[in-house]
Amino acid sequence: MELIHSVPLRPPEGACRATPGRPDPRLRPYVLGYGGFSSHTGAPLPHRVLPLSSTTLVIAFEGPFAVFSGPRAQATVDGRTTWGRGISVGLTPAGVSVLFGLPSSALVGQIVDWRDVLGPRADPLAERLFAAPSWPARFALLDAALLARLGAAAPPPVVSAAWSRLQGPRIAVSALADRLGVSRRALELGFRREIGLAPATVARVSRFQAALGLLTEGVGPARAATGAGYADQAHFTRSTRAMAGLTPAQLCAIVQYEPLPGA
Repeated sequence: MELIHSVPLRPPEGACRATPGRPDPRLRPYVLGYGGFSSHTGAPLPHRVLPLSSTTLVIAFEGPFAVFSGPRAQATVDGRTTWGRGISVGLTPAGVSVLFGLPSSALVGQIVDWRDVLGPRADPLAERLFAAPSWPARFALLDAALLARLGAAAPPPVVSAAWSRLQGPRIAVSALADRLGVSRRALELGFRREIGLAPATVARVSRFQAALGLLTEGVGPARAATGAGYADQAHFTRSTRAMAGLTPAQLCAIVQYEPLPGA
């Protein structure tokens, strides 16, 4: 499932453009995927950052600049959310820890300049990506840069396993804890410490993202609701309005994508 980190604040005049990239197999436990993106014209647009249970590194070619966008249960328009062309890197909780040396919980609900996080360890990656001749070349540069960062400790395996399972079909948190051989309380404490969101919140956000992914494929709101595990369309509408500040119909009007040329 392709996760959608953000959408233009207002319906654009034309479809945004995107191209996915797969990370090196050695990065698969840490990187969910790469995404090249561009507005319809390439000009910067203000964005609404959507609920996500993962962390996203947004590398924008304007400036250029890079920000970490941490896990969140509510959409936001605050912070540095204006960009036009660039690359996003989806990071698992283990990826934030292993590649950048901090728990996802340190970024929860925040949009932070990556130089403020990494300090002298930040490098001019955004500039190098902007100068690369093609999207495949940019994805290869990301592979090399992230492989060079491997080494820090990962979150406890039970937290990583539970987080990954909650990205899939619906499961009760208590049943998941039983399956992993821990108490629900211990699982919740691990999530709060490492991810910054409760397991039930991660499940709710993942369900929203699953429905949103179906909407981008042209599935109607009713089918998207049932396909993602909501009881019905009304439940999906209430949840979407509460989490994203928009109705499914309003999201449909904004979430439009075309392939990036030259991808």
